[in-house]
Amino acid sequence: MPSSRPGPNRARARTITEQFRAFDAHNPHVYRALERMTARRLAAGATRVGLKNLFEDLRRQLPHGVAGLNNSFSALYARQLLAAHPEWATAVELRRRRAA
Repeated sequence: MPSSRPGPNRARARTITEQFRAFDAHNPHVYRALERMTARRLAAGATRVGLKNLFEDLRRQLPHGVAGLNNSFSALYARQLLAAHPEWATAVELRRRRAA
């Protein structure tokens, strides 16, 4: 009977958090852009800022999009923004994470 556990030669799939950390380390401009966009929207009077919407705006603004910008990273970027800017807590919605 085959085992459901990966064998010694099969690599373990990276978690969303691991993928995010690798992406963020190689693309620090993405966080800085999201931070600027959030600050601008709040300064313009927005009371809520959705990271998925910011992702789409960022993809349109950059000439060739952002290769590897996974929509699953939005919750992690939201948490990173709030860690740096706790005053944005009422404007940036956090949802419970389902995956690691």
